[in-house]
Amino acid sequence: MTGSRILALGHYQPSQVVTNDDIAKIVDTNDEWIRDRVGIVSRRIAVDETVVDMATAAAGKALANCGLTAADIDLVVVATCTAIDRSPNVACQVAARLGIVAPGAYDINTACSGFGYALGTVDHAIRAGAARNALVIGAEKLSDMIDWTDRSTCIIFADAAGAAVVTATAEGEPAGIGPVVWGSVPDKGDAVRIQGWRPYLKQEGQTVFRWATTALAPLALQACERAGVAPSELAAFVPHQANARIIDGIAKRLGLTDAIVAKDIVESGNTSAASVPLALSKIVERREVPSGAPVLLFGFGGGLTYAGQVIRCP
Repeated sequence: MTGSRILALGHYQPSQVVTNDDIAKIVDTNDEWIRDRVGIVSRRIAVDETVVDMATAAAGKALANCGLTAADIDLVVVATCTAIDRSPNVACQVAARLGIVAPGAYDINTACSGFGYALGTVDHAIRAGAARNALVIGAEKLSDMIDWTDRSTCIIFADAAGAAVVTATAEGEPAGIGPVVWGSVPDKGDAVRIQGWRPYLKQEGQTVFRWATTALAPLALQACERAGVAPSELAAFVPHQANARIIDGIAKRLGLTDAIVAKDIVESGNTSAASVPLALSKIVERREVPSGAPVLLFGFGGGLTYAGQVIRCP
C-alpha cells in the first residue's frame, strides 16, 4: 500500500459575471442585504456551457499544470449534482474529450461535499493499487436548477469547476492526502434538495445554517486529528463556500488565527461540489501557501452530507 498526493490543480469559471445589482433587477433584494446575509458580491453563470464543458476545461488545466499526459491517467472521478445526462456519465465524457483511454470513470453525487467524497475514494483506490494517477473533478451548473423568481436561492448559487490530479506517493514518501472524515445526517436531507424530473433547488436556510455552525467544527477537527496535524499548524482552511458567516463561524471554533481562510464565495457564490477545488486552485495559483504546507479541506451540504481531509499543498 502507498499513499497519494495532489500533484496539480486547475479551475474554470464562465465569463458572465452576475452582480448583486443584476439580481436586484430580477427579484426584490439589494446588494447590501445579500452581502450581509451570505457574503456574496458577484457570481459566474454559464450560458451555453455544460457541466461537461466546465469539467473538461478545469481538468485540462490541472493536467497541463502537472507534467503528466492523458496517457498517464487511469481513473477519472467527477463530483456533481447537476449533470443532465444519466449515461454516459460526466467522467466518461471528460475522459473522451481529453483523450484518456480506458480509465475507471464514475460520477459521485453528495452535492456540496462531493469533492471531499471523490478525493477520499480516489485516495482509497490508489492505496489499494487500483489506480496510479487520477483526475478528481468538482463541476456544477446550478443555474440550470435555480428558480430565478425565488430570492432565497437565486442570490446564492453559481457555476464553476475545479480539478485535481492525484498521484501515488513514492515508497517511503509521506502521504499528501490525510484520512477522510465523512458522513451524513439523512433525517435532515430535505434541508437542501433537487428533486423530480424538472427540478428546482430548494433550501431550508436556517436548518442548514444551524447545523453547519454547530455540528461541523468538531468534525473538521477530527480530520486534523486523523492526519496528525493540529489546527494551529494549518497553513490554510478551504471549506465549502456556502455562506461567509458559516465559514467565519467554523474557522473561529477551530481557532484559526494565522491560517488563510478561503473566502471565494465573495466573487464566485456557492458552486456546490466545485467550490472547494475552485477555491483551493486559486490559492495555489496565487502562491499564497507554500508547497507541502498542510491545508484542511471540508465540504458540507445537501444530503445532509460532509467530508473533509487534510492535504499537503502541491
